Amino acid sequence: MEPIAVISDIHANIEALTAVLADLEQRSVKRIICLGDVVGYGPQPRECVDLIMDVCEVTLMGNHDFALMFEPENFNQGAEGACYWTRHELELEPDTAKAHRRLEFLGRLPVRHVIPKSEHPAGPFVFCHGSPRRPISEYIFPDDVDNHAAKLMSVFDRIEHICLVGHTHVPGVFTPTPAFFSDDDVAGLHVFSEAKAVLNVGSVGQPRDRDPRASYLIIEEDAAHFIRVPYDVESTVQKVLAIRELDDYLGIRLRDGR
Repeated sequence: MEPIAVISDIHANIEALTAVLADLEQRSVKRIICLGDVVGYGPQPRECVDLIMDVCEVTLMGNHDFALMFEPENFNQGAEGACYWTRHELELEPDTAKAHRRLEFLGRLPVRHVIPKSEHPAGPFVFCHGSPRRPISEYIFPDDVDNHAAKLMSVFDRIEHICLVGHTHVPGVFTPTPAFFSDDDVAGLHVFSEAKAVLNVGSVGQPRDRDPRASYLIIEEDAAHFIRVPYDVESTVQKVLAIRELDDYLGIRLRDGR
């Protein structure tokens, strides 16, 4: 069974994205699914969109991709400012063919992808950015286990077996118990069984679990592996600090993975 890499939340961080792609090349993993948020927050949206278009067999729409094409809703000031700057940056592209290709790509992103059991023995797999209930915008937080058990029950009611999400930037495994296990808790490995599970793949470009390394996941025949990859964080930080329209915090937070 050919392994499948699942990445999410690149957020225009080209250093993190290229480090992850180099890691995948070293592992000879060629199939890549992106769960969205290619843009937003980070300093190099053009480069990241171009690379994702070239390497991913499926890319889904995240809330920042949606906000870029339509309108940011319920964004904080820093996220909203980054959205408008990103839109302007893409529109400033002097090559009109490139500009059109990027915007058409982002505007046509699907919100959900399924790999049926007929294509993978551990399937079916459902892929979305946020949750199977609201694929673009709903967060599934680790503390929902304690505070919103009914929400998690509703999420699990909507999947047959395995669902893969991003959006919170915190990697780990949710089970119907309900329970949440971080990637450290499961030692970087989730072995597929008959039980349902929601796997958060974490974030390539803006991890928020106090680990600044890029996060992604590889699906193999009988298990999913959480992978962490170091990258040149400081280079991205300095690029953010050099752009007046981007809140400095969007760069500074990368140093501590928060």
